[in-house]
Order: sequence, then C-alpha cells, then structure tokens
Amino acid sequence: MIKIIVGTNRNNSVSKVIATTYQSILTEKGVESEILELEDLPGDLTATALYENNGKNEAFNAFHQRVASGKKFIFIVPEYNGSFPGILKTFIDGMTYPNTFRNKKAALVGISSGIGGGGIAMSHLTDIFHYLGMHVLALKPKLAKIEQNMSDNLLTNRLYTELLHTQAEMLIEF
Repeated sequence: MIKIIVGTNRNNSVSKVIATTYQSILTEKGVESEILELEDLPGDLTATALYENNGKNEAFNAFHQRVASGKKFIFIVPEYNGSFPGILKTFIDGMTYPNTFRNKKAALVGISSGIGGGGIAMSHLTDIFHYLGMHVLALKPKLAKIEQNMSDNLLTNRLYTELLHTQAEMLIEF
C-alpha cells in the first residue's frame, strides 16, 4: 500500500485535493493507497512527542505506526515561503531516525500558487530524504499556479494530469 502524505496541516488545503486526485490515479491502476493528513497530527506535537518525549504521545505514536508500515510514499509538497511547510519538517523529525524512511521509496509532487511549482521546496525535502536514506524518484512534477489550473476541486491542466499518471506508473515500478 502506498502512503500519500498531505504535506500541510492547513484545513481544506489544495494539497489534500491533489492527494485525493493522486489516490484516484492509483486506484485506476489497481494500487491500494492511504492518505495521511498532517492536519490530523496532535496540536501539541512539538511539546509532547519530540526529542525526550519521543514515544509518549499516543496519538502521534498511532500516526507514526501508519507511516512506518509504508514502503512507498507520495508526498504532496506545497511551497510555503520558498520551502516546504514547517509542520512537514516537524513530522519528519518525529519519526524514528533513521529507520522510518531508510531504504524506502518516495515520489514528490510540488504545488504552488506562484510560478515555481514547489521546485525549491522539493529540492530541500529531497536533501533531507537522502540524508535519511530514502530513495526519491527523479520525476517530480511541479504544479505551478495551481489555483489557475483547477476548477471545482479538479485539475484542469492536462499536462499536470499526465505527469501525475506517469509518476504513478514510475513509482509502482520503482
């Protein structure tokens, strides 16, 4: 089962819409997936689940187990302030080092309201995943000006949809 991580804790995010779109693509290809939303992380995560408190927050432990059981991941990575959201880094910091992600595989999809498509955010995240021993798929779609390429919570940009399909096929074979 492929785990799809919504890379923000923002309510009603575009990232969640893209995650759902990606899940539909995987279903079409006969692959099971599960969406994990960072908005479901405990609000007191930084004070109760990190560092010396590792393993003490039951809600985070349950989330961690769902992540740790995965072998392949898709990260929907919105661009925030020229990088990825802080909650995504905090989430990664809460995982068991380095075992949660070591020798596992990931695909990254960048989204942004601007013209960059989250390219810099995905570059930063790739560096972190390589440090942790995770293998990152080379094809990283950059979905720029995302709001202008959607209508009624559906992607309207044909190229973006084709890129997601191609990446999904590559991840399945990866």
